[in-house]
Amino acid sequence: MIAVLDYGIGNLRSAEKALQRVGGDARLVADPADAVGASGVVLPGVGAFGACARALRSSGLDEVAVRAVESGVPFLGICVGFQLLFAASEEDPGAEGLGVLDGTVRRLAGGVKLPQMQWNRAERVAGVASAMLAPFPEPPWFYFVHSYAPVPAGRAAGSVVATCDYGGRVVAAVESGSCWATQFHPEKSGRAGLRLLEAFAGACTGEVRLS
Repeated sequence: MIAVLDYGIGNLRSAEKALQRVGGDARLVADPADAVGASGVVLPGVGAFGACARALRSSGLDEVAVRAVESGVPFLGICVGFQLLFAASEEDPGAEGLGVLDGTVRRLAGGVKLPQMQWNRAERVAGVASAMLAPFPEPPWFYFVHSYAPVPAGRAAGSVVATCDYGGRVVAAVESGSCWATQFHPEKSGRAGLRLLEAFAGACTGEVRLS
């Protein structure tokens, strides 16, 4: 079972349905107890960092996310769900993220129109292995909707597997073993997004070997 964390905010149903479409046994989970024994955990997110961080903590599902990342259960963070893996965001300086990745979330620079609301190409970082992007022999196109993006630091900087160009290089995806996270929305990204979600579902069943 893939637990899609339902903390009342985000693209919950669309993420669940997209995973089911590629064969994943995805279910919305609102009670932390129902996530026990899950073979994978998905943290979606849409909207403001602070509102999402507070709702996640209020639901008690923040502990499910942290436990999954720390114990090696396949984990996928999407959009603000990716940003929540960091401790803080410039969008809401008083809000506390999960802090499982080093770095911070910053406003997109470069004088570009905000939010980035478009399809953009995810360029692989040369020399960095990625099970998430293994299905793509060419740089795939994904759908982005965001005004902020993580700037990983320390060990997390080495987990960046893809970037996109929007007023400069923007982190599009990170992968650290069983922890995958994307700034784009795979559930809104057509065939390419479904291929990525299929790879994640395969990681949850052990059919896809993690990097």
